[in-house]
Amino acid sequence: MDVARALQLARDAEVDLVEVAPNSEPPVCRLLDYGKLLYLTSKKERESKKGQKSTEQKEVRFRPNIGTHDLDAKTRKIREFIGEGAKVKLTVRFRGREAAHQQLGLSVLKRVADELKDEVRLERPPGPMEGRALSMVLIPALGTTKERGMDGTPNDNKQEQVEVLADAQT
Repeated sequence: MDVARALQLARDAEVDLVEVAPNSEPPVCRLLDYGKLLYLTSKKERESKKGQKSTEQKEVRFRPNIGTHDLDAKTRKIREFIGEGAKVKLTVRFRGREAAHQQLGLSVLKRVADELKDEVRLERPPGPMEGRALSMVLIPALGTTKERGMDGTPNDNKQEQVEVLADAQT
């Protein structure tokens, strides 16, 4: 069909003439409402974004010589983040000679783990120092999320690690 006839059909039907495949011979065009097409594609994008679950990771920083009230305030904030379903990375930052006393930072992380052991699971235990920082990652406990193992049973070996870490506090 020639271009003039296709444009006349589009005007008569009050729709747009849209080129679908410009590289084919002859080029392929369709008669459609272009505004409606744009609306439907943006609606599909919004729906697909709504269906995605994005877990964000929050970070709470400590110092090795943190006061008890400050530790309690940060623990309350961690509870709030866990309640929202976010991962929480706990980081103890060392300055100067503090890095020689890693056990102080580890004891801070253990105190927080002990305080929150019923509400969180340990995703990554405190490992070796990362530069001048010691960190661990906590995630919500099984009661708040529905994570299961391969056999369908709750995967709570990480919960046991939190309890062991809390019990190891001396």
